[in-house]
Formats: sequence, C-alpha cells, structure tokens
Amino acid sequence: MPLLESAFLLVALFLITWRISVKLDNYSFVDVTWALSFAPVSLLYGIAGTGWQPRRLAITALVSLWSLRLGVYLLRRVVSHHPGEDVRYAVLRERWKANPPRAFFWFFLAQAALVWLLMLPVRLITQQTSTTFHSLECIGLALWFIALIGEGVADAQLAAFKRKSKGVCQFGLWHYSRHPNYFFQSLLWWGLFLMALPADWGWATIIAPVAMLHFLLNVTGIPLTEKLSLQKRGDAYREYQRTTSAFVPWFKNS
Repeated sequence: MPLLESAFLLVALFLITWRISVKLDNYSFVDVTWALSFAPVSLLYGIAGTGWQPRRLAITALVSLWSLRLGVYLLRRVVSHHPGEDVRYAVLRERWKANPPRAFFWFFLAQAALVWLLMLPVRLITQQTSTTFHSLECIGLALWFIALIGEGVADAQLAAFKRKSKGVCQFGLWHYSRHPNYFFQSLLWWGLFLMALPADWGWATIIAPVAMLHFLLNVTGIPLTEKLSLQKRGDAYREYQRTTSAFVPWFKNS
C-alpha cells in the first residue's frame, strides 16, 4: 500500500538524518531532508498510481523538480555554515536543553508526518483516471509554476544580498514581502490542492495547504524568523516590519 510504504520511507529518512545530526551536533540537516524527501515519495506515488500516465508523469516530475531545487539550495547553505547551526535550531536546543537529542528525535518524526500529510494531494492526483486535464488542474498547474519560479527567485535574491551585505534584505521580491519565499511555498500547495480537486475525495486534501499555511504563519515559519531578525537587526528590522507586508507581496506602506 503506497501510503503505508511512504510512511515507512519517510520515518527511515528522518531517523537516519536525526542520527547523523546528533553525531555532527548540527540539527540544521533536517531542513535538507525535509526538502529532498518529497522527491522519492512523489516517485513512489507516480509508479504505484493507477491513474492516467501523462498526469502521473507530470506531477512526479513537477514535485521532484521543486524538491531537488530546494534541497540542493538548503544543502549548500547548511554545509557552508557547518559546524554552525541555524539559529532556529539553536533556539529549540536551548528550549529543550534537558535532553536535546530526545526532543529532536520527536521533532524529526513530526517533520516526517508533515511531509506525509502534504503529499496526500499528490497521491490522489496519481489515482485520477480521467484522460483529459480538468480546468482546475490547468489552473493549479499554472499556480504551481508561478510559485516554483517565485520561490526560486526569492531564495536567489536573498542569497545574492547576503553575499554583499549584512543588513535587512529589501531587494527584489523582498521589497514587497518580508517572507516571499514562504508565500510562494504556501502557493505551491494551493496549486496541488487545485490539481487534486477533480479526483475522488480531492476536496479533503485542503488539509495540506492549510497545514502548510499554519506552520508558516504560526509555528516555525514567520514567528520564529521574525523574532530572531528583531534580535539581530533591531530598529532596522522594526522599520522593515512597519513598511513591508509580512507574507503576501504588496506595495510599501509610507
């Protein structure tokens, strides 16, 4: 059963990453595994799916392309900073200082569960037997491509800025949103939801984009990033907060 097989695969990947992270004393590697793990799961669903082959090939290629692009980007960032750890995990390490390895063990498993949940739309898409693309699938596909390009551009702009400056990035997409990378990452899953909607029980996959949005807006995305940016940038970041949209790209406030 592909859903069960993907669950075992994800648990294995994240437990291996947890073991490596404990040995290297750097929990940032979970970001790399999180990004890269979507590719093998999409491949598994694509192979095991019984739906229309062109649709299965398309969704497998799309998700794998995004997964590999983000995974390689994060791997380069983590390796370049090693043995330094991402400040988000330094904060969590301090919060869980009684027993960090045990706490991160459950944190890594939670990441595996999140990936499994986020991939439910892909599973339904690969089961869709219709031999024509529904209009909702076309809209979702267009949204996916916009989000894929937007996230890649935002990451590239931030990386380019950091090579030249230590201040607050307000270059390109970052002029219109404090977190354009998060915005476009969220948009990816709304695109997948639209692509899954014509399938049986497709409406139920709304849990995937809603879960992604919740984590980005309320858990480990914007709140923690903003807190750390304020600690590091102070008044410069407060001014950025005052003038710039937190999530959806929009015009500056005067």
